[in-house]
Amino acid sequence: MQGNQKLPLADKCGFFEIRFESIGGLGAHLAGQIFAIAAVLKLGFNGAHFSSYGSEKKGSPIKSYVRLCPADRELRNSSPVERPDLVAVFHEALLRMPSTCAGLKPSGALILNTGKTWEQLASYPLPVPARVYAVDAIGIAVEEKSRVNTAMLGAAARALSFLNPDVLLEAIVEILGGKHPAAVDSNRRTFRRGFEEARLVWESQSAGPSSGDGVAARPAPVYGYLTAPPGGLIVNPGNTILNDLSASRQGFLPVFDPALCNHCGLCDLVCPDYCLVWGSASEPITRRLEGIDYQYCKGCLRCVDSCPTGALKKEREQDGFAQAHRTPLFPGKIGNRSGG
Repeated sequence: MQGNQKLPLADKCGFFEIRFESIGGLGAHLAGQIFAIAAVLKLGFNGAHFSSYGSEKKGSPIKSYVRLCPADRELRNSSPVERPDLVAVFHEALLRMPSTCAGLKPSGALILNTGKTWEQLASYPLPVPARVYAVDAIGIAVEEKSRVNTAMLGAAARALSFLNPDVLLEAIVEILGGKHPAAVDSNRRTFRRGFEEARLVWESQSAGPSSGDGVAARPAPVYGYLTAPPGGLIVNPGNTILNDLSASRQGFLPVFDPALCNHCGLCDLVCPDYCLVWGSASEPITRRLEGIDYQYCKGCLRCVDSCPTGALKKEREQDGFAQAHRTPLFPGKIGNRSGG
């Protein structure tokens, strides 16, 4: 254990709080667990880690929380982190939701899994904290054949000066070594690359301690007994047109070559999300595959495995490719987004 460790400026209760924003399958829960173990068992802080998620389905939202305080203070709070000092966003698609970065203190730090510059990220509803870091965690994980979470932990070590990267790496090796020994070397390289390749894309010289300003993570209710909508009525029904599964992709997607396609339909039989687009015809047997709607493609690549002609191939996803090559299932309908 390393002694004399001090947390940076904390809240009025003496807590330093972290929130990992992710989707199922990227390892945010394990990342939070590793972070807390390193801080508590190796740096001597008091701390707690817990996560919030739904069905645990790959691609569904997940939040992982870490709360730390000095060793001479008790930590009895297990509520969600709503005013974090650090937010780490594991997938760029999550930035479309204002709640992803909600509550981040102006004095805090934001880590983004992206290859874009700060100017290119201007279309997202981002806060302007003291520091913003960007790291291509998916790209690193693909190249090293590992997971996004260790690259994000490396970036977190870069953003937090009190956290010795060697201590965090030691915790990664211990935890993965007991469960997945074969993955230790690749994740060690991934962590070091995340630390070294994290770029400071924004830094404010004027951001200071926060007194509670900023967007609340959980706003107050807007309805009372006079303003609540009628009960028993669905006035705004849900619609699958609004679904966006692009956040589920982990670096790869299927690419369609119409010149090689014999339109056999095997890909359509195995696609779990019906994202393949077929042309209309008077006789169903003559319908032809036109392309892929990447908004609904989560990158499972079952279509690639089933294709007998090589018309569907697995390729590394590049920024803007999905939008440029997307064939919409519902042309002109509301809710159609870029899909990456």
